[in-house]
Amino acid sequence: MSELPDLPADLAAGSDKRSYVIKVDDYSRIKLMIGPGNCVKSAPFSVGGYDWVLRFYPNGCDITQYEAGCVSVLLALDSGFATDVRAKFKITLLDKDGVPAHTRSKITRERIFSSKGSCKGFSDFVGRAYLENPSRLSNDSVSIMCHVTVVKNIHRGDRLILVPSRNLHQHLGDLLKSMDGADVTFHVGGESFSAHRVVLAARSSVFRAELFGGTKEKAGGPIEISDMESDVFKALLHFIYTDEYEPVEAVMAGHLLVAADRYNIEGLKVICEERMCNLINPDIVATSLALAEQHGFRSIKDACFDFLASPSNLEAMMASDGYEHLKNSCPSVLKELAASFLPAELKAAKDIIMTI
Repeated sequence: MSELPDLPADLAAGSDKRSYVIKVDDYSRIKLMIGPGNCVKSAPFSVGGYDWVLRFYPNGCDITQYEAGCVSVLLALDSGFATDVRAKFKITLLDKDGVPAHTRSKITRERIFSSKGSCKGFSDFVGRAYLENPSRLSNDSVSIMCHVTVVKNIHRGDRLILVPSRNLHQHLGDLLKSMDGADVTFHVGGESFSAHRVVLAARSSVFRAELFGGTKEKAGGPIEISDMESDVFKALLHFIYTDEYEPVEAVMAGHLLVAADRYNIEGLKVICEERMCNLINPDIVATSLALAEQHGFRSIKDACFDFLASPSNLEAMMASDGYEHLKNSCPSVLKELAASFLPAELKAAKDIIMTI
Protein backbone atom coordinates (compact mmCIF):
# COMPACT_ATOMS: atom_id res chain seq x y z
CA MET A 1 0.00 0.00 0.00
CA SER A 2 1.33 3.43 -0.87
CA GLU A 3 1.16 6.49 1.34
CA LEU A 4 0.44 10.05 0.26
CA PRO A 5 1.69 13.21 1.96
CA ASP A 6 -0.72 15.44 3.83
CA LEU A 7 -2.59 17.86 1.60
CA PRO A 8 -2.00 21.57 2.10
CA ALA A 9 -4.71 23.26 4.14
CA ASP A 10 -6.30 24.93 1.11
CA LEU A 11 -6.61 21.60 -0.71
CA ALA A 12 -7.83 19.65 2.29
CA ALA A 13 -11.15 21.48 1.95
CA GLY A 14 -12.12 18.94 -0.73
CA SER A 15 -13.08 16.36 1.86
CA ASP A 16 -15.87 14.85 3.90
CA LYS A 17 -15.34 14.61 7.65
CA ARG A 18 -17.30 12.71 10.27
CA SER A 19 -16.76 11.52 13.84
CA TYR A 20 -18.19 8.33 15.31
CA VAL A 21 -18.04 6.89 18.80
CA ILE A 22 -17.66 3.12 18.95
CA LYS A 23 -18.46 1.29 22.20
CA VAL A 24 -17.06 -2.17 23.02
CA ASP A 25 -19.13 -3.84 25.75
CA ASP A 26 -18.02 -6.82 27.90
CA TYR A 27 -14.35 -6.02 27.36
CA SER A 28 -13.10 -8.55 29.94
CA ARG A 29 -15.10 -11.42 28.45
CA ILE A 30 -14.11 -10.56 24.88
CA LYS A 31 -10.43 -10.38 25.83
CA LEU A 32 -10.59 -13.93 27.23
CA MET A 33 -12.53 -15.30 24.25
CA ILE A 34 -10.33 -14.12 21.38
CA GLY A 35 -6.59 -14.38 20.97
CA PRO A 36 -3.90 -12.27 19.30
CA GLY A 37 -4.77 -11.27 15.74
CA ASN A 38 -8.53 -11.57 16.31
CA CYS A 39 -10.88 -8.62 16.61
CA VAL A 40 -14.40 -7.42 17.16
CA LYS A 41 -15.83 -5.07 14.55
CA SER A 42 -18.07 -2.05 14.84
CA ALA A 43 -21.24 -1.72 12.80
CA PRO A 44 -20.51 -0.09 9.42
CA PHE A 45 -20.64 3.71 9.37
CA SER A 46 -20.59 6.01 6.37
CA VAL A 47 -18.14 8.79 5.58
CA GLY A 48 -17.58 10.36 2.17
CA GLY A 49 -19.97 7.96 0.47
CA TYR A 50 -18.04 4.89 1.67
CA ASP A 51 -18.73 2.40 4.46
CA TRP A 52 -16.13 1.86 7.17
CA VAL A 53 -15.70 -0.38 10.20
CA LEU A 54 -13.45 -0.07 13.21
CA ARG A 55 -11.57 -3.22 14.26
CA PHE A 56 -10.72 -3.60 17.95
CA TYR A 57 -8.02 -6.15 18.92
CA PRO A 58 -8.02 -6.56 22.73
CA ASN A 59 -4.95 -8.85 22.57
CA GLY A 60 -3.13 -7.03 19.79
CA CYS A 61 -3.30 -7.49 16.04
CA ASP A 62 -0.41 -9.99 16.12
CA ILE A 63 1.69 -11.97 18.59
CA THR A 64 4.29 -9.19 18.82
CA GLN A 65 1.72 -6.67 20.00
CA TYR A 66 0.21 -9.24 22.36
CA GLU A 67 3.57 -9.85 24.02
CA ALA A 68 4.13 -6.09 24.20
CA GLY A 69 0.82 -5.74 26.08
CA CYS A 70 -0.84 -3.59 23.42
CA VAL A 71 -4.42 -3.15 22.28
CA SER A 72 -4.67 -2.52 18.52
CA VAL A 73 -7.30 -0.45 16.70
CA LEU A 74 -7.55 -0.38 12.89
CA LEU A 75 -9.89 1.37 10.45
CA ALA A 76 -11.06 -0.76 7.51
CA LEU A 77 -12.83 0.10 4.27
CA ASP A 78 -16.09 -1.87 4.05
CA SER A 79 -17.45 -0.76 0.65
CA GLY A 80 -17.48 -3.59 -1.86
CA PHE A 81 -16.48 -1.85 -5.08
CA ALA A 82 -14.41 1.05 -3.77
CA THR A 83 -10.79 1.38 -4.89
CA ASP A 84 -7.98 3.74 -3.94
CA VAL A 85 -9.99 5.70 -1.37
CA ARG A 86 -7.87 8.46 0.14
CA ALA A 87 -8.46 9.12 3.83
CA LYS A 88 -6.80 10.15 7.05
CA PHE A 89 -8.17 9.55 10.50
CA LYS A 90 -7.76 10.18 14.20
CA ILE A 91 -8.61 7.62 16.89
CA THR A 92 -9.11 8.74 20.47
CA LEU A 93 -9.81 6.74 23.62
CA LEU A 94 -12.66 8.17 25.72
CA ASP A 95 -12.40 8.02 29.48
CA LYS A 96 -15.09 6.45 31.66
CA ASP A 97 -17.02 9.73 31.61
CA GLY A 98 -16.98 9.79 27.80
CA VAL A 99 -14.45 12.63 27.61
CA PRO A 100 -11.63 12.35 25.02
CA ALA A 101 -8.32 11.36 26.61
CA HIS A 102 -6.07 13.46 24.39
CA THR A 103 -2.93 11.74 25.67
CA ARG A 104 -4.40 8.55 24.20
CA SER A 105 -5.15 9.96 20.76
CA LYS A 106 -3.36 9.06 17.53
CA ILE A 107 -3.66 10.52 14.04
CA THR A 108 -2.49 9.26 10.64
CA ARG A 109 -1.17 10.95 7.58
CA GLU A 110 -3.32 10.49 4.51
CA ARG A 111 -3.49 6.83 3.42
CA ILE A 112 -4.85 4.91 0.44
CA PHE A 113 -7.42 2.17 1.08
CA SER A 114 -7.12 0.06 -2.04
CA SER A 115 -10.17 -2.22 -1.75
CA LYS A 116 -12.77 -3.64 0.62
CA GLY A 117 -11.06 -4.97 3.73
CA SER A 118 -8.04 -2.70 3.33
CA CYS A 119 -7.17 -1.44 6.80
CA LYS A 120 -4.83 1.03 8.45
CA GLY A 121 -4.38 2.06 12.04
CA PHE A 122 -2.44 1.65 15.23
CA SER A 123 -1.11 -1.73 16.31
CA ASP A 124 0.09 -0.15 19.57
CA PHE A 125 -2.90 2.12 20.17
CA VAL A 126 -2.93 1.74 23.98
CA GLY A 127 -1.44 -0.54 26.61
CA ARG A 128 -3.75 -3.16 28.14
CA ALA A 129 -2.54 -2.26 31.64
CA TYR A 130 -3.50 1.37 31.09
CA LEU A 131 -6.88 0.48 29.59
CA GLU A 132 -7.82 -2.01 32.30
CA ASN A 133 -7.33 0.37 35.19
CA PRO A 134 -10.70 0.38 37.04
CA SER A 135 -10.79 4.16 36.88
CA ARG A 136 -10.89 4.02 33.06
CA LEU A 137 -13.36 1.22 32.30
CA SER A 138 -17.04 2.18 32.50
CA ASN A 139 -19.20 -0.87 33.30
CA ASP A 140 -16.52 -3.02 31.61
CA SER A 141 -16.90 -1.15 28.34
CA VAL A 142 -14.44 0.73 26.16
CA SER A 143 -15.45 3.76 24.08
CA ILE A 144 -13.38 5.02 21.16
CA MET A 145 -13.96 8.07 18.97
CA CYS A 146 -12.93 7.76 15.33
CA HIS A 147 -12.71 10.93 13.25
CA VAL A 148 -12.40 10.11 9.53
CA THR A 149 -11.60 12.54 6.71
CA VAL A 150 -12.18 11.21 3.19
CA VAL A 151 -10.58 13.24 0.39
CA LYS A 152 -12.98 13.60 -2.52
CA ASN A 153 -11.40 13.88 -5.95
CA ILE A 154 -11.90 13.09 -9.60
CA HIS A 155 -9.43 12.75 -12.49
CA ARG A 156 -9.67 14.72 -15.73
CA GLY A 157 -7.00 13.41 -18.02
CA ASP A 158 -3.75 13.67 -16.11
CA ARG A 159 -5.07 16.33 -13.75
CA LEU A 160 -6.44 15.68 -10.28
CA ILE A 161 -9.58 17.73 -9.62
CA LEU A 162 -10.61 18.06 -6.00
CA VAL A 163 -14.37 18.11 -5.44
CA PRO A 164 -15.56 20.81 -3.00
CA SER A 165 -16.32 19.37 0.41
CA ARG A 166 -19.77 18.81 1.85
CA ASN A 167 -19.39 21.46 4.54
CA LEU A 168 -22.97 22.65 4.98
CA HIS A 169 -22.66 22.17 8.74
CA GLN A 170 -19.68 24.53 8.83
CA HIS A 171 -21.50 27.22 6.85
CA LEU A 172 -24.58 26.93 9.07
CA GLY A 173 -22.38 27.11 12.15
CA ASP A 174 -20.88 30.34 10.83
CA LEU A 175 -24.39 31.64 10.19
CA LEU A 176 -25.36 30.88 13.79
CA LYS A 177 -22.35 32.85 15.05
CA SER A 178 -22.91 35.86 12.78
CA MET A 179 -26.72 35.86 13.00
CA ASP A 180 -26.93 37.42 9.55
CA GLY A 181 -30.57 37.33 8.45
CA ALA A 182 -31.86 36.06 11.80
CA ASP A 183 -35.63 36.47 12.00
CA VAL A 184 -36.69 34.96 15.33
CA THR A 185 -35.64 35.61 18.92
CA PHE A 186 -35.93 33.36 21.96
CA HIS A 187 -35.79 34.45 25.59
CA VAL A 188 -34.43 31.58 27.67
CA GLY A 189 -33.11 31.70 31.23
CA GLY A 190 -32.53 35.45 31.17
CA GLU A 191 -30.66 35.40 27.83
CA SER A 192 -31.72 36.17 24.27
CA PHE A 193 -30.91 33.95 21.29
CA SER A 194 -31.42 34.88 17.65
CA ALA A 195 -32.00 32.22 15.00
CA HIS A 196 -33.38 31.54 11.53
CA ARG A 197 -36.91 30.16 11.21
CA VAL A 198 -36.20 28.11 8.10
CA VAL A 199 -33.20 26.36 9.69
CA LEU A 200 -35.15 25.48 12.83
CA ALA A 201 -38.14 24.30 10.79
CA ALA A 202 -35.95 22.15 8.54
CA ARG A 203 -34.40 20.39 11.55
CA SER A 204 -37.37 20.07 13.91
CA SER A 205 -41.01 19.22 13.20
CA VAL A 206 -41.92 20.90 16.48
CA PHE A 207 -40.24 24.17 15.55
CA ARG A 208 -41.86 23.94 12.12
CA ALA A 209 -45.31 23.68 13.69
CA GLU A 210 -44.58 26.51 16.15
CA LEU A 211 -43.04 28.88 13.63
CA PHE A 212 -45.11 28.17 10.50
CA GLY A 213 -48.24 26.54 11.86
CA GLY A 214 -50.40 29.58 12.54
CA THR A 215 -49.64 29.77 16.29
CA LYS A 216 -48.80 32.98 18.13
CA GLU A 217 -45.08 32.45 17.53
CA LYS A 218 -45.69 33.35 13.90
CA ALA A 219 -46.37 36.98 14.83
CA GLY A 220 -42.70 37.84 15.10
CA GLY A 221 -42.32 38.77 18.76
CA PRO A 222 -39.77 37.13 21.06
CA ILE A 223 -40.60 33.56 22.04
CA GLU A 224 -40.41 32.89 25.78
CA ILE A 225 -39.13 29.49 26.91
CA SER A 226 -39.50 29.47 30.68
CA ASP A 227 -38.72 25.84 31.54
CA MET A 228 -35.20 25.49 30.11
CA GLU A 229 -31.76 26.76 31.12
CA SER A 230 -29.95 29.07 28.72
CA ASP A 231 -26.89 26.79 28.38
CA VAL A 232 -29.16 23.89 27.41
CA PHE A 233 -30.88 25.93 24.69
CA LYS A 234 -27.51 27.17 23.43
CA ALA A 235 -26.26 23.58 23.08
CA LEU A 236 -29.53 22.61 21.37
CA LEU A 237 -29.14 25.41 18.82
CA HIS A 238 -25.52 24.45 18.19
CA PHE A 239 -26.51 20.88 17.33
CA ILE A 240 -29.43 22.02 15.14
CA TYR A 241 -27.10 24.18 13.03
CA THR A 242 -23.95 22.03 12.98
CA ASP A 243 -24.90 18.42 13.85
CA GLU A 244 -22.07 18.59 16.39
CA TYR A 245 -22.16 17.72 20.08
CA GLU A 246 -19.59 18.46 22.76
CA PRO A 247 -19.47 15.79 25.51
CA VAL A 248 -21.00 17.08 28.75
CA GLU A 249 -21.47 15.81 32.30
CA ALA A 250 -24.48 13.69 33.24
CA VAL A 251 -26.83 16.39 34.55
CA MET A 252 -26.37 18.54 31.46
CA ALA A 253 -26.80 15.47 29.22
CA GLY A 254 -30.12 14.79 30.94
CA HIS A 255 -31.39 18.35 30.44
CA LEU A 256 -30.25 18.32 26.81
CA LEU A 257 -31.94 14.96 26.25
CA VAL A 258 -35.25 16.35 27.51
CA ALA A 259 -34.84 19.36 25.21
CA ALA A 260 -34.03 17.16 22.21
CA ASP A 261 -37.08 15.02 22.96
CA ARG A 262 -39.28 18.08 23.29
CA TYR A 263 -38.24 19.43 19.88
CA ASN A 264 -37.94 16.02 18.19
CA ILE A 265 -34.21 16.24 17.40
CA GLU A 266 -33.65 12.50 16.99
CA GLY A 267 -29.88 12.55 16.38
CA LEU A 268 -29.24 14.51 19.57
CA LYS A 269 -31.61 12.25 21.52
CA VAL A 270 -29.61 9.17 20.54
CA ILE A 271 -26.31 10.81 21.47
CA CYS A 272 -27.57 12.06 24.86
CA GLU A 273 -29.16 8.71 25.74
CA GLU A 274 -25.88 6.92 24.99
CA ARG A 275 -23.99 9.53 26.99
CA MET A 276 -26.23 9.07 30.03
CA CYS A 277 -25.99 5.27 29.83
CA ASN A 278 -22.19 5.58 29.91
CA LEU A 279 -22.17 7.94 32.89
CA ILE A 280 -24.33 5.96 35.33
CA ASN A 281 -22.86 5.80 38.83
CA PRO A 282 -24.28 5.44 42.38
CA ASP A 283 -24.63 9.20 42.85
CA ILE A 284 -26.77 9.86 39.77
CA VAL A 285 -28.51 6.55 39.04
CA ALA A 286 -31.61 7.51 41.04
CA THR A 287 -32.11 10.79 39.19
CA SER A 288 -31.32 9.11 35.86
CA LEU A 289 -33.92 6.43 36.56
CA ALA A 290 -36.51 9.05 37.49
CA LEU A 291 -35.80 10.96 34.28
CA ALA A 292 -36.02 7.77 32.20
CA GLU A 293 -39.34 6.77 33.80
CA GLN A 294 -40.94 10.21 33.50
CA HIS A 295 -39.99 10.72 29.84
CA GLY A 296 -40.06 7.15 28.55
CA PHE A 297 -36.32 6.75 27.80
CA ARG A 298 -36.20 2.96 27.77
CA SER A 299 -32.49 2.53 27.05
CA ILE A 300 -31.53 4.63 30.10
CA LYS A 301 -34.00 2.73 32.28
CA ASP A 302 -32.53 -0.61 31.16
CA ALA A 303 -28.99 0.66 31.82
CA CYS A 304 -30.01 1.78 35.32
CA PHE A 305 -31.61 -1.60 36.04
CA ASP A 306 -28.45 -3.39 34.86
CA PHE A 307 -26.33 -1.16 37.11
CA LEU A 308 -28.61 -1.73 40.12
CA ALA A 309 -28.44 -5.51 39.70
CA SER A 310 -25.31 -5.24 41.84
CA PRO A 311 -26.28 -5.20 45.56
CA SER A 312 -23.49 -2.73 46.39
CA ASN A 313 -24.69 -0.32 43.68
CA LEU A 314 -28.26 -0.70 44.92
CA GLU A 315 -27.28 0.11 48.51
CA ALA A 316 -25.29 3.14 47.35
CA MET A 317 -28.26 4.37 45.31
CA MET A 318 -30.60 4.07 48.32
CA ALA A 319 -28.19 6.21 50.34
CA SER A 320 -27.89 8.90 47.66
CA ASP A 321 -29.54 12.32 47.66
CA GLY A 322 -31.65 11.45 44.62
CA TYR A 323 -33.30 8.40 46.13
CA GLU A 324 -36.01 10.33 48.00
CA HIS A 325 -36.98 12.12 44.78
CA LEU A 326 -37.15 8.80 42.92
CA LYS A 327 -39.24 7.22 45.68
CA ASN A 328 -41.71 10.11 45.78
CA SER A 329 -41.99 10.78 42.05
CA CYS A 330 -41.79 7.26 40.58
CA PRO A 331 -42.75 4.63 43.19
CA SER A 332 -43.93 2.25 40.48
CA VAL A 333 -40.45 1.98 38.96
CA LEU A 334 -39.04 0.88 42.32
CA LYS A 335 -41.61 -1.91 42.48
CA GLU A 336 -40.64 -2.89 38.92
CA LEU A 337 -36.98 -2.86 39.96
CA ALA A 338 -37.71 -5.07 42.98
CA ALA A 339 -39.66 -7.51 40.81
CA SER A 340 -36.67 -7.85 38.48
CA PHE A 341 -34.43 -9.34 41.18
CA LEU A 342 -33.59 -13.02 41.28
CA PRO A 343 -34.70 -15.13 44.29
CA ALA A 344 -31.22 -14.82 45.81
CA GLU A 345 -31.65 -11.08 45.83
CA LEU A 346 -35.04 -11.02 47.54
CA LYS A 347 -33.67 -9.23 50.59
CA ALA A 348 -32.70 -6.28 48.41
CA ALA A 349 -36.16 -6.32 46.84
CA LYS A 350 -37.75 -6.38 50.30
CA ASP A 351 -35.62 -3.41 51.38
CA ILE A 352 -36.83 -1.40 48.40
CA ILE A 353 -40.49 -2.26 48.92
CA MET A 354 -40.27 -1.37 52.61
CA THR A 355 -39.11 2.15 51.73
CA ILE A 356 -41.93 2.88 49.28
